[in-house]
Amino acid sequence: MTRIVTRAVPQRDVERLIQEGIHPVMARLYAGRGLLNRQELSSELSALIAPAGLLHIDTAAAFLADAIAARKKLVIVADYDCDGATACAVGLRGLRMLGANVDFIVPNRFEYGYGLTPEIVALAEREKSPDIIITVDNGIASIDGVAEANRRGIEVVVTDHHLPAATLPAARVIVNPNQPECGFPSKHLAGVGVMFYVLLALRAELRRRGVFDQQSQPKLDALLDLVALGTVADVVKLDANNRILVAQGLKRMRAGRMHAGVAALFRAAGREARRATPFDLGFALGPRLNAAGRLADMALGIECLTTDDEGRAWAIAQQLDGINRERRDIEAGMQDTALELLDSFDPHDRSTISVFDAGWHQGVIGIVASRLKDKFYRPTFTFAPAADGWIKGSGRSIPGFHLRDALDLVSKHAPTLIDKFGGHAMAAGLSLRAENFDAFAAAFEMVGKSWLTKNQLERVLESDGSLEDAFFTTQFIELLESQVWGQGFAPPVFCDEFRVISQRVLKERHLKLQLERNGQRHDAIWFGHTDDLGARARVAYRLDANEYNGVTRVQLMVEFAQGV
Repeated sequence: MTRIVTRAVPQRDVERLIQEGIHPVMARLYAGRGLLNRQELSSELSALIAPAGLLHIDTAAAFLADAIAARKKLVIVADYDCDGATACAVGLRGLRMLGANVDFIVPNRFEYGYGLTPEIVALAEREKSPDIIITVDNGIASIDGVAEANRRGIEVVVTDHHLPAATLPAARVIVNPNQPECGFPSKHLAGVGVMFYVLLALRAELRRRGVFDQQSQPKLDALLDLVALGTVADVVKLDANNRILVAQGLKRMRAGRMHAGVAALFRAAGREARRATPFDLGFALGPRLNAAGRLADMALGIECLTTDDEGRAWAIAQQLDGINRERRDIEAGMQDTALELLDSFDPHDRSTISVFDAGWHQGVIGIVASRLKDKFYRPTFTFAPAADGWIKGSGRSIPGFHLRDALDLVSKHAPTLIDKFGGHAMAAGLSLRAENFDAFAAAFEMVGKSWLTKNQLERVLESDGSLEDAFFTTQFIELLESQVWGQGFAPPVFCDEFRVISQRVLKERHLKLQLERNGQRHDAIWFGHTDDLGARARVAYRLDANEYNGVTRVQLMVEFAQGV
């Protein structure tokens, strides 16, 4: 069931924003998302929170400045998703700009699993001979890996944003906004954002040492296209600080000032960089990079983002596009199997979903979990076989159910059940023995039953209420698109009652509609739905500018509709 509710909007805040010169509809949208004044809308770099607020960042900057001065060999150990790949590219490019001798290694997820493991430390030493390892988008849980590096005389700098466990690794220095006692106001920096902040602090330290001055220092803002891509693709909350990073990256892309690999990914995805939106980063570029880590080797994605050769970048982007198509085919097959396994699943009886199939692909289970969560609106884990009787699970959650904390509780109730786990509120991963799958599913369901109320298991679609006729224009859409919308700063969804003039099914999967209100007709499309709506319908929709044969027209993208 889906329930449409209208977002509560404090009228006083709306009026204050209008007085500050904000468009009346935009003022309503902003106030409904908790914004109190115009300053919070600033997208200028000068409005970024200063790096000094990150715990230990000055120590990290001094340590890395000493390492550069001593010509020490730095090796970045990256995670194998889009955030990890962009964080690695930002680290490589930024550290080289600042004079470092730096290389990277990315674990193959099928051989080594996630994070800085003892095996990855051994591999890094064998292949790259580092003096110092820098983790990006991982490391906060790598207690054994850091211990192994220390044993081998390799110092470790952890840069991460994942939630820490009770024990932290014994690294030389840890920079993570979510570590205990870190007072940094934005807890939602992605891994790439943390690495970017470390570079800002390192550059300031090198300025203090007289290596650069304000004029001669490297321009780190050139990395913001990569920072924006990783931030959006990792689906972290777009708080005011992240919105600045993303807005600045999009600005560079729209102006054509982006890295060769980013431009090539736009081209491979058939999107226009001059009109870049967060949607492009999350749903067109991000999946093509992620596909490398899911099915092949993320080193390919990292090379795409670190090469300055346009021909090479285009060749890799086409390869990534092909891998992404293969990923889609595998995903479709896995989804069909999952729906067969859940054929008798009654959402009224269950608070969670856990599914496993011996033929599934480890690299794609996270996406399938996400699709099932969207379909059934239940916290979901999907599992695929790993080596030697182990299985790996990937989970996605719904608002109000903290997935990592749920796994923590399962492991406390049954200490021998889960081997390793980690993650966030909305996404998590774990490994366990195949024979323990049923016991895990039962234990996870028990947590779901005790934590989730009936209301929480009902999908709620928040709308911004009715939109006046005067704003169904491409000019108003341009105004909407000038803002960064995304996770935690939801794109505007309006809700109105329309007369249904016509409806037909497109490609057996989508509903193409013509709707009418107050004498105005509007084209609309509802993807993935074919149900007849009757003569009148209540429709929750987003506004979209649809370009066809050189003419741009307003189209309503239906989020949900029901006959009235």
